[in-house]
Amino acid sequence: MNITISSRSLLLGFGLAGLLVVGLSFRPQPAAEAYTYRQFSTIESVVPGGLGRSRVIISDQGDQEVGKDLLNFYSMVGINFKNIANNDRMIVETINNYVAEGWELHTVTTGVNSASEGKGGTGIFITRYLLRKPL
Repeated sequence: MNITISSRSLLLGFGLAGLLVVGLSFRPQPAAEAYTYRQFSTIESVVPGGLGRSRVIISDQGDQEVGKDLLNFYSMVGINFKNIANNDRMIVETINNYVAEGWELHTVTTGVNSASEGKGGTGIFITRYLLRKPL
């Protein structure tokens, strides 16, 4: 069985395929979803003897600062793991409250600042939690 394809039908086939590709490439792209963002930060002090200050800083809709006290990493006898666990619980509770309101945890960024550069003295851990919600 011989199949012959004329140059005319070959051209017609390539032409239709080309039109299909061009047509698909000019389809309007779906609009990117718009979001509103909110951020809260935790500042956890690393000061021996429990002398540091640790807080959760939240800006509400009116840009008013709302702060919740966190417990210090250190007590008079050293690292206080119970305080760290309590801080973790409070942070997760804050995230869960936002998620219940329709927010999504989008990005978490951390940083450390040590005032005594490697000598194990004072410093802070800061973590920023960026949340978003579709408009």
